Amino acid sequence: MARFRTLAAALLTAGLCAMTASTAFADAKFESFIQSLWPQAKAAGISRDVFDSAFAGITDPDPDVLKLARDQPEFTTTTSQYLSKAITQIRIDTGQSLKSSQADLLSAIEKRYKVDRAILLAIWGMESNFGKDKGQMKVMRSLATLLYSGSRKDYAAEQYIAALKILQSGIVTTQNFTGSWAGAMGHTQFVPTSYLSFAVDWTGDGKKDIWNSSQDALASTANYLAKSGWKNDRPWGWEVKLPDKFNRALIGRTNWRPVAEWAKLGVKPARGGEFGSSKADAFVMVPQGVDGPAFLVTRNFMALMDYNQSHSYAVAVGHLADRIKGGAPFVTPWPNVDYDLSFEQRVEIQTLLYRRGFDPGGTDGRIGARTYEAILGFQRKAGLKLDGTPNVALLERLRTGS
Repeated sequence: MARFRTLAAALLTAGLCAMTASTAFADAKFESFIQSLWPQAKAAGISRDVFDSAFAGITDPDPDVLKLARDQPEFTTTTSQYLSKAITQIRIDTGQSLKSSQADLLSAIEKRYKVDRAILLAIWGMESNFGKDKGQMKVMRSLATLLYSGSRKDYAAEQYIAALKILQSGIVTTQNFTGSWAGAMGHTQFVPTSYLSFAVDWTGDGKKDIWNSSQDALASTANYLAKSGWKNDRPWGWEVKLPDKFNRALIGRTNWRPVAEWAKLGVKPARGGEFGSSKADAFVMVPQGVDGPAFLVTRNFMALMDYNQSHSYAVAVGHLADRIKGGAPFVTPWPNVDYDLSFEQRVEIQTLLYRRGFDPGGTDGRIGARTYEAILGFQRKAGLKLDGTPNVALLERLRTGS
């Protein structure tokens, strides 16, 4: 990648024809915005040469970044829709093959970090299709775009400084500094701040190379999960069958209790048998409503959500790991949740739930696990039937505040 230049410098160093072609789509305001980032980078200890090189040739925002930021599938689809694309037979088969061929490596990583090897394989498969799709978008352009006109400016502000520090370390060149729309990089898609905090040099070659070394990437991911609270003496969770008269007010993350207590309440693994991990804390989650699959999830589930804040993603990783280990598909069918509500009405329900003191996890119009929990909380407080269903009647009750 050529060094970053202002338009005037480019005129001095390039021919008129080349300049005309390369700047045909330049955005002067965007270029000026990039230059406005320099004081903060300088204060963070970034050299001018690294800063200029990082933004060389970046003259306009990337429209694909903004589109992808709006359309993240784990946040814009139902859990069942997301799972249907995430849990594929080829992904299961590849994970099982790697579990065998990379057994020595995975065993050593698991021994050091105490993180389930199948979980690492599942994240690798989910994030980059086992290294086949690590992302080709320019990290610095993606982050600059989010800073300039995206809805995630706070995130991008933190990440772009971390990204510059990575470049300044020399571990990767500007030409090869590519990743996803959010600046996530390498085999297991670390964002820059995660790289600085958790990346490790497993191979011992002096480089924490998550881009070219699957060994470094898998060990780094294990380190991340271990420091996020993963414990190998318990699974991420179980699909469960709730008893017929189960108190739905107990659904949600405000009701952590030991697995043994849930068993006493009649909660059972959907496929029968015993839970194990009886002392582990867990809560009941319904990612697609009370009529769909229910899960009893441990704090390992929250470690997965620390990696990616989507419930659908965490369920997908956990389930893919189970399938890699030879487990079966989920038992309970996923219900249709095509509620008779407009997008604006869904957003209003979430907004009003916030105002009533019930956290739906966002006001994006997507009804997920957190929104179902918030609805159930409101219904319990209002003395309503605990069906967790978002509908016009619920909206009217929220509007009246009763």
